[in-house]
Amino acid sequence: MLNPIKVGILGLGTVGGGTVHVLQQNAKEIARRAGRGIIVTHACAKELNNTYSYQTDKIVLTKELSELVNHPELDIIVELLGGTAIAREMTLQAIANGKHVVTANKALIAKHGNEIFAAAQEKGVMVAFEAAVGGGIPIIKAIREGLAANKIKWAAGIINGTSNFILSEMREKKSDFADVLAEAQRLGYAEKDPTFDIEGVDAAHKLTIIASIAFGIPLQFDKVYMEGITNIAPEDVQYANELGYRIKHLGITKRTKKGIELRVHPTFVPNKRLIANVEGVMNAILIESDALGQSLYYGAGAGALPTGSAIIADLVDVTRALTTDSDHRVPHLAFQADALSDLPIVPIEEIEASYYLRLSAQDKLGVLAHVTNILSENAISIEAIIQKEPISGAEHVSIVILTHQVVEKQINKAIQAIENLDGLMEKVIRIRLEMLNTEMLQN
Repeated sequence: MLNPIKVGILGLGTVGGGTVHVLQQNAKEIARRAGRGIIVTHACAKELNNTYSYQTDKIVLTKELSELVNHPELDIIVELLGGTAIAREMTLQAIANGKHVVTANKALIAKHGNEIFAAAQEKGVMVAFEAAVGGGIPIIKAIREGLAANKIKWAAGIINGTSNFILSEMREKKSDFADVLAEAQRLGYAEKDPTFDIEGVDAAHKLTIIASIAFGIPLQFDKVYMEGITNIAPEDVQYANELGYRIKHLGITKRTKKGIELRVHPTFVPNKRLIANVEGVMNAILIESDALGQSLYYGAGAGALPTGSAIIADLVDVTRALTTDSDHRVPHLAFQADALSDLPIVPIEEIEASYYLRLSAQDKLGVLAHVTNILSENAISIEAIIQKEPISGAEHVSIVILTHQVVEKQINKAIQAIENLDGLMEKVIRIRLEMLNTEMLQN
């Protein structure tokens, strides 16, 4: 058997430790798959004297990142630093030194992937990033290779476990958002500052990558529409349930006649859809393609061992391809670098969707009629409307409306007019609704 591949890990935290653990535990099986051994010989850690649950006696530990990316004997650098500034610098330096890179850093790929892949292409090295989306779910490989025969129409994913846990708990326990967020932080599912998770930034990083490899477009994180879950109230969760839906925080990308949609937001999903029943911190990505139809990819979206599993899968792929001519390797973004499309990204005002609207209005005659007139004037067709009985002693009622599909700028115009009505108690709550139907593409 050939000499083992030598790996250096930048960041020996939870995921780095999980990677080393699995590599050591399954060393023989991994070598059988890769054709040669894969060993971690160097690692960069914040603390050099920590006690680890895996063997470190044969690993050179250092605090200096540059020591690894410039080391002449290392074949592959695994970047697990988080953030983008230092990670970008180290990744580009490793590439310049002719080293292959494996990363779990979705922000790095979403924001700087175009630059990084161009540098790798020029240098003839690989940058692998399976662990950047969906934790241990092999979604990158599935889209890039498994669905290579297909024209992909859309993808919709639960790609942030923290948000999914919060919405699941709100439905299960009928709790407020703030209470469930505090519980998620206590359990370690949410960071002390949860902004990236609950406002959709983390999901937007991942969606950027999914869209790029699904449609063959450059990475365009700055064009993703983001909306978080902080305004979801228990009554919205309750009404969704009564109407046959569940609220999920989805990343959605679609190929339409207008271009490519890139959006992250709370979404009403019919409760009979498999993806609507993904609970807790689990991830799932639903893909519609022309030859296969729908396929669902489900699994752990985070964690030391699941993410380590994806990193090692990339290490095996890189190892297998080391002797392959760089022009004949699987392209970083699924399509050949000179064949990427310049399809436009559709502004959120131009997307088409159905909508859930919740209004709080004074309990008096005429309010509902005014609302329906406004919707009619804006060519918005109503699928269902419910006026709740007022709570004893309350002076207002809740009105819930589901619309048929309409261009978003029309619903925005209608909401603005409704909010100007006398008798409306607060701003209109609007949540997009996606049926996620199976639709075969018509060529």
